[in-house]
Amino acid sequence: MKNKLSTLVVALFLFGIGLHAQEIKKETTRINQYGQEVDAVPLKTEAQDGFIKWFSEDGNYKMWMDNRVQLDGYMFSNDALNELGNGFMIRRMRFAIKAEFWKNWYGEIDLDFESSATEIKDAYLKYTPDSKKWDFKAGHFKEGYGMETTTTSRYLLFMERSFASTFDPSRHLGFQVNSYGKKLLLIGGVHFNTVGDAEEVEFTKDANKDNGKDEGYSLTGRAVWTPINNTTRLLHVGAAATYRTPKTHWEDGAYRISTRSHSAVNRKKFLDTDDISGVDNVFGYTFELAGKYNGFMFQGEYKEHNVNMIEGVDASFKGYYAQAAYLLRGGNHNYNTKEGEFTRITPGSDKGDVELALRYDYIDLNDFDASIYGGSAEGYSVGLNYYVNPNIKFMANYVYHNHDRYADGKGKLFVGKDADGNLTKDWSNVYDADGKGGDDYGQFSIRLEVNF
Repeated sequence: MKNKLSTLVVALFLFGIGLHAQEIKKETTRINQYGQEVDAVPLKTEAQDGFIKWFSEDGNYKMWMDNRVQLDGYMFSNDALNELGNGFMIRRMRFAIKAEFWKNWYGEIDLDFESSATEIKDAYLKYTPDSKKWDFKAGHFKEGYGMETTTTSRYLLFMERSFASTFDPSRHLGFQVNSYGKKLLLIGGVHFNTVGDAEEVEFTKDANKDNGKDEGYSLTGRAVWTPINNTTRLLHVGAAATYRTPKTHWEDGAYRISTRSHSAVNRKKFLDTDDISGVDNVFGYTFELAGKYNGFMFQGEYKEHNVNMIEGVDASFKGYYAQAAYLLRGGNHNYNTKEGEFTRITPGSDKGDVELALRYDYIDLNDFDASIYGGSAEGYSVGLNYYVNPNIKFMANYVYHNHDRYADGKGKLFVGKDADGNLTKDWSNVYDADGKGGDDYGQFSIRLEVNF
């Protein structure tokens, strides 16, 4: 009798385990919208410094939103030669979804809705092996060129990047390999067209449809060495180069360099080479030097940009910037070794931190031998940033611009006064005792930024 009872108890126990296993299977197996049976993994939810993140317990699946809104306001001095309109704008309104899945894979979609227009920023897939020593990217993303340009706008020291950043290629379709060690970062990629700006995409489609033109390609590489890199100290030395063939997203097939003067509210482009036709290739390079010591940081780059022609005289342009900042409440500037750039600060108090920043930048788009008069300019910038918490940031900038007489926006802007004291848009008519000319003015700007 006891043996039969024991057998019955064991049978019931095993039966219970079987039922429990079936229940577990029911809880972890689902039918998707296409009628297929799929495995389901429970996810946890956390607010990590104000950013909502979903992740599995084993860490193989993660998803989070990375959104950003920047509200900017600008006021210009009234001594400018040209009318500059004060105003406010949404500088960036970014919506991004990022995910890690199957342990080694990462995907990202990032869109911008600035000025009520939709633009694709990042859209790519990345594979990282178990060794974590390298990764491979494919899609639309920033090329590995220019420390300031590769730094996300969320962590910029000033509201707008330097003049010289206009030389940097930014986002394009392509493939890229990143190799990173304890002190050395190597980046190499092949890149093609851009899909971000609607106008550029239209140029590409028309060139293909009307003339059957190839889209062109670019080869870009970067190397960064950090002999000193710890919590309070950093020394960063880097260099990058890019070789670029003509792209079909160039309007009418002509290459052109132009940039606004530290403002998206002021739409005037004083600096503009105008269209350069008959380009065989473009070769650019940049040198980087950066570092930190406790709450102090500095960063600078020197860039040259060479436009090589099929026939005629080649053109060469250059630019550079140097900037420094200090956290007044004892915070620390953090550094991302896998990207070779500064990232989010660590504040020095529970009430955030305040940062004082200075910058000098310069660009020269004149090449007199090639008969290109794109203008040159220098900017003197002072910034004050208040990091309220990981999500909220206030910025205030003052920039004084010093343009030369050739910075006339392709002959559309005033660059000085003639011998009779009248404003002129012709640089050759400028009457100035020192022979300089150009529209020089100051601007004050503020930003409210929220990241979530």
